[in-house]
Amino acid sequence: MQIAKLSNTISLQRSVEQANADHVTTVREVIEQVRKNGDKALFNYTEKWDGAKLTSLRVTEEEVEKAFASFDSQLITDLEEAAVNIRAFHLQQVRQNIDFPLEKKSYIQYKITPLDAVGLYVPGGTAAYPSSVLMNAIPAIVAGVKRVVIVSPPSKEGKLPASVLVAAKIAGITEIYKVGGAQAIAALAYGTESIQAVDKITGPGNSYVALAKREVFGKVAIDMIAGPSEIAIIADETAFADEVASDLLAQAEHDRFASAVLVTTSEKLAREVADEVEIQLKQLPREEIARASIENFGRIYIAESLAQAVDAVNELAPEHLEIMTQHPEDISDQIKHAGAIFVGRFSSEPVGDYFAGTNHVLPTNSTARFSSGLCVDDFIKKTSVVYYTEEMWQEQYPKIARLARLEQLEGHARSVESRSWKKGDSN
Repeated sequence: MQIAKLSNTISLQRSVEQANADHVTTVREVIEQVRKNGDKALFNYTEKWDGAKLTSLRVTEEEVEKAFASFDSQLITDLEEAAVNIRAFHLQQVRQNIDFPLEKKSYIQYKITPLDAVGLYVPGGTAAYPSSVLMNAIPAIVAGVKRVVIVSPPSKEGKLPASVLVAAKIAGITEIYKVGGAQAIAALAYGTESIQAVDKITGPGNSYVALAKREVFGKVAIDMIAGPSEIAIIADETAFADEVASDLLAQAEHDRFASAVLVTTSEKLAREVADEVEIQLKQLPREEIARASIENFGRIYIAESLAQAVDAVNELAPEHLEIMTQHPEDISDQIKHAGAIFVGRFSSEPVGDYFAGTNHVLPTNSTARFSSGLCVDDFIKKTSVVYYTEEMWQEQYPKIARLARLEQLEGHARSVESRSWKKGDSN
């Protein structure tokens, strides 16, 4: 890994456009074909890109039960416990209606309503991600969404990974479709003969999925345009080089465009980590992917102080931030911008990825400066409610009319004044 003295800022942004400029035309064509041809387009693209010739898209109950029956019992227990943790954490995020009484028996209200239907994209291809099922499905269910749909690309044999089906059963999702890529996003947004359209799409995916989500935004809501995974680590001389290196590589193995950054006050640790990364890379099954990430987007910076390190990381606003210092909680209190913070050497990033209960769908490319990870709020909408009695209206309408005329909106003023000649019914 490259080692350098830390300047004032760190910038390793890798936008969807930068990584995949040639994909936009393809994605737009796919979306248009799905809009025009529905299921026929889904079958064609699934055969073309996934190598699976399907006659139906929906996963059957028999397929789910077969996957569950054949799956390792210990892993089922582990997934179930992870689901309990995720549900418990997200239950704390549930909002209630806010009722604000006014004078004269009037009131205003902030009404919380769950979305009717959401679609969850679960990545496939080089790996299976049951954790993505739990992280997307459970907050939606906790929020009260009635229809939760999963889409995921099938294998050449026309099957979804057993682990994904098991996680779906644990989460309580029964509507699952064998379709991935931009075509799956288009189907969720516009609907086909088999797949009814949804109101919002969440979940990570490859560049085609990210671009498709951007294209359909406005027709449906989306969670975020997520870029490749990233991690930053703040460490001092008390950190262990092999642990730091393994945590950097845990993100690097995700994607060739993943970013792994260490900011340390110890030049000795910096050099030890660089050496350790090379040693561990050679032992990693996904070495080719991880090596490309480390060579292109991996960096080690030597800071003059922890204060300088904190300032640089706050500017970077990474998706994941690990703090491996002598007093990590003190450093954590100083972090303003990060998708998720992992405090101390025993809180490595995979703890949050899989088990602790916090959500692993997080903002990337420095968007943690203004956005948050997936949560229950992503699956609800908020509506204001106003109720004025006749007495309240009588007292307030002259003020409202004056404000309307201040903005030269005579129709608004007349609207509120039009009740002035009537008496009686306060409803």
